[in-house]
Amino acid sequence: MPQDKNSHIIQTIAAYGKNLLGFIRRRVKSDADAEDILQDVWYQFSAVINSEPIEQTSAWLYRVARNKITDKHKKKKETLIDDMLADDEDYDDEAPDFKAILLTEATTPETEYLRNLFWEQLFFALDELPEEQKQVFIWHELEDIPFEEIAKRTGVNTNTLVSRKRYAVLHLRKRLAQLYTEISEY
Repeated sequence: MPQDKNSHIIQTIAAYGKNLLGFIRRRVKSDADAEDILQDVWYQFSAVINSEPIEQTSAWLYRVARNKITDKHKKKKETLIDDMLADDEDYDDEAPDFKAILLTEATTPETEYLRNLFWEQLFFALDELPEEQKQVFIWHELEDIPFEEIAKRTGVNTNTLVSRKRYAVLHLRKRLAQLYTEISEY
């Protein structure tokens, strides 16, 4: 019986591997990320196939791949939140703690509403920034482009880019502190 499951796994990888990798590559930034996600999908597939049958293998594989891609994007958002709310000697100790609200495991209508509200307010606050600060923040935090690459693209010194991002982060912290106060009063 285990031999049958192993051959089924190998046949599934042969049948879906190339197309599934292409599907993932179109949705992530790098080939390394795509390969990591694909490996996670195959690992989960091998674990599940040993415990329960899968009726529609193709649909299951693509659903798991989409979930893994979403998880990857959520981790990036968590990094953004960590950067914005990190302890900072130039900022007071009363910085809002959005992590407790936004990174909770619970997925309720309330937590989804608060997450959406946070991202909406973040983008409103970004629109208030000078274009240079806004663009550096978006490139570095949301698009995950290193400062060195941004410097090559724009011709602007890396230290200037870091400074612009810092001003953006300080503005966003200040602006989002009001939202935190409103949320925590509930």
